[in-house]
Amino acid sequence: MARVLLALVIVVVAFTVYALVDCLMLQKARVRALPRAAWFFIVLLFPVIGGLLWFFIGRGRPVASAPRRRVMGPDDDPDFLGSVRPVRDPDEDERIRELEKRLAETDDDADPGRTDR
Repeated sequence: MARVLLALVIVVVAFTVYALVDCLMLQKARVRALPRAAWFFIVLLFPVIGGLLWFFIGRGRPVASAPRRRVMGPDDDPDFLGSVRPVRDPDEDERIRELEKRLAETDDDADPGRTDR
């Protein structure tokens, strides 16, 4: 008889602890009927009945929310990338060609023994 009573006490304590933790960790929007602090004290003062009341009355169903939009940077957003078009300046193209030509000449001057031209 003592073992059954001990097992029953362990089950009641585990159920009460689970109900208390669930009460404290649940989203505020899902707590129904009473404030969270009131539910905490009800579960604490009336272990079995308070826990059952919490799970059947105080714990609400998940709140359906609007689907979340994924936040992404502008470099990952295809709409943004499609709207941005680089403006090419013809003078800039000419400067780039001139710089590439000078760079090639500098490379040739720096390595006179090169034979892979």
